[in-house]
Parts: sequence; C-alpha cells; structure tokens
Amino acid sequence: MIKKIEEFCDLPHPYQLNEQTTQLMLEAMREAIIWHQKRSLLYGRLMAAKNFSVEHLKSSDDLEKVPFIIANFFKSNVEKSIDDEDIYLHLTSSGTTGQKSQIFFDKRTITQAQGMVDKIFTYYGWNNPEQECNYLLYTYAPKLDSKLGTAYTDNFLCKYTKIKNVFYALKLTGEGEHKFDLFGTLEILHKYAAEGLPVRIFGFPAFFYFTLNELKKGGMIDLKLHPDSLVFLGGGWKNNQKSSIEKSHLYFLANQLLGIPDERLRDGFGSVEHCIPYVECKNHKFHIPIWSKVFIRDVKTLQSLGYGKVGYVNFVSPYITSMPAISVLMQDLGVLHRGEECSCELSADYFELAGRAGISKNRSCAVAASELLNEF
Repeated sequence: MIKKIEEFCDLPHPYQLNEQTTQLMLEAMREAIIWHQKRSLLYGRLMAAKNFSVEHLKSSDDLEKVPFIIANFFKSNVEKSIDDEDIYLHLTSSGTTGQKSQIFFDKRTITQAQGMVDKIFTYYGWNNPEQECNYLLYTYAPKLDSKLGTAYTDNFLCKYTKIKNVFYALKLTGEGEHKFDLFGTLEILHKYAAEGLPVRIFGFPAFFYFTLNELKKGGMIDLKLHPDSLVFLGGGWKNNQKSSIEKSHLYFLANQLLGIPDERLRDGFGSVEHCIPYVECKNHKFHIPIWSKVFIRDVKTLQSLGYGKVGYVNFVSPYITSMPAISVLMQDLGVLHRGEECSCELSADYFELAGRAGISKNRSCAVAASELLNEF
C-alpha cells in the first residue's frame, strides 16, 4: 500500500533530481494522501473541505495545491494516522519552556528519514566510520525519559565516526533542569585541542557563538583543532539578547580561533514537524533534497509566490505515514532560489531563511535553550 513511498524515500542520491524522481514523488504523494485520508479523521475532513483529491496531482507544479497543516497545529493537537501500538518514537519540539509539538513516528518513517541523513552525510564525505572523533554537543544532556527532538538528533549524528569522548554543554542539574556549562566547555576544547583528534561540534548556534566570543575575549587565539573537525549547527540564530547572530561572523570566528576550514562549517535546518534534512552546501545554501518540495507562500493570501519573494515556508513530502504532516506550513519566513544561482556543484533549488513570524509565545526549541545564556 505504501510501496511508492518506500521506493521514493530510498532514492540513493540526495540531490539528483530528474523526470523519474519527479514522477516517483507524485506517485508517492498520491499514496500518502490516500493513506492519511483513510486513517486520520482530521485529514479526511481537510481534503473534503478543500475539495481536493489525488486526481488533482498531474505534475510537480500541482504539489502546491496539496492542502497544508500549519506547524503550530501540532503544538495544541495530537493527530495520528497509526494505532498507538505502532508508535515507535515520540518526540517533542521544545525544551522546558514554550509550547511543544507532539510528534509520533512509526518505525518505517523514522528509519527512512534517518536514512536520508545517512545519504547526505555520505555525499558530503562526513560518514567516516573508521575515524575516531571527540564530540562537543551544544544540546541538552539527555534525561532518561527525554523526548526532545533536538537532543535525539544530535545524539543520532554521533554515529558517523568512532567516538572517543562526548561532552554535553547543556548539563543536567540536580533539579532536573539544564544549565550551560561554559567553563566546562572551554576546558574540554583545550583538552580536545591537546589530544589532536578531529572534533565534531553539533547543536545550537547561540552557545557555540557565545563560546567563541569568550575564547576571543580571553585571547585564546592559538586553540586550533584538527582540520578534519566538523561544525554542524541547528536551531535559531539569535543570542540571549534576542538579537540576530551573523552566521558569516560565527564561521569567521570558528575558522580564526579553532582553525576549522570554512567548508567544514555547516548549518542544518529541520523540525520535528517536518524532519527531512536540509543541509548547507559549501556555499552555505540550503539546497532542497529530492525527498521534498518547498513552496513559499504569501503571508496574507497564502498563495504560492515562486522564486525571489519572501513568504511562509511550506514543506511538502510523502515520507511520513505516522501523522498527516505531508504538507506543513511553517512559521519560518523564507525565499526560494533557482539552483543555478549558487556556484556549488548542486543544481537543486535552494531556500534561504528570512526570519520567523508569529507571536512571542510560539518559541522554537533553540530560543527556549538560548535563555540559559541569560545568567552570563
């Protein structure tokens, strides 16, 4: 019943778009729509209200017509297309404060989504099972019963090398809360530099940026890490003062202070509501992998805008069978670009983020985490 979905998610090359992959996505989307219509009362009603059926999907351009669900819906509603006994993983989108999306995965969905990450890491040469690395994770040290999506992702990303040591910068306190361990982080960086192994740094940008500024203020300019080290960030680019962090400046500091080459400084974008991985190319653009289609929608009319205009980001993918999240409208604002506008080797279109719309209580996981910097 979901043969085309599985075949589509198993496509081997993350950015090799052609007529065959485009047609396969259409077939997989038809399967996904039928699947959720039969299993989710909400989704069936949505399709009926929008007078939409799979017969409307005749070309790739028609994917913009697929009715979307607003990501914030999952912060106040639990909606599943599977039975409870088929839930393999339950994740949430935010930490100890803020509204939480409740996202459920069956085994097939999360396994194939992780397979996409495998393929992207392999494409960029970051899947090195024989290489031993130290890890610095700017994410929450896990609780035994943690369902937090960001912590799950960062722990998952440690599997691509042999692990010498893992250090969590957001320590778990005795009260069950988390606290940013700045001094422990500075100490571990010195230790890692002395050991000479490659270091992989994952997690929230705000904490990494804060660490780099502390290194600079302390005059620690000789703290160089192995050139095969990798920085892979994810989350909001705002500091504890709610001001934007300039990504190019963070990358400059990481290169200047830690000696990590620019091509090994990357950002990733994703969410528990839509966990297709979007990873920066060497030019720091979010090229769209073949498992997804991205539309930008006008903030007033919600009509698709095409290239070059700012609007809400709408992700479309048939990958998920556990929830009717096959077309999700994010709070994030973005701009869509043609692939040829980037000088890297990829021809896939890319998007750039242009901020986040919405009221203050709808905070992302990264914003909630950045509040742990307020004591510094």
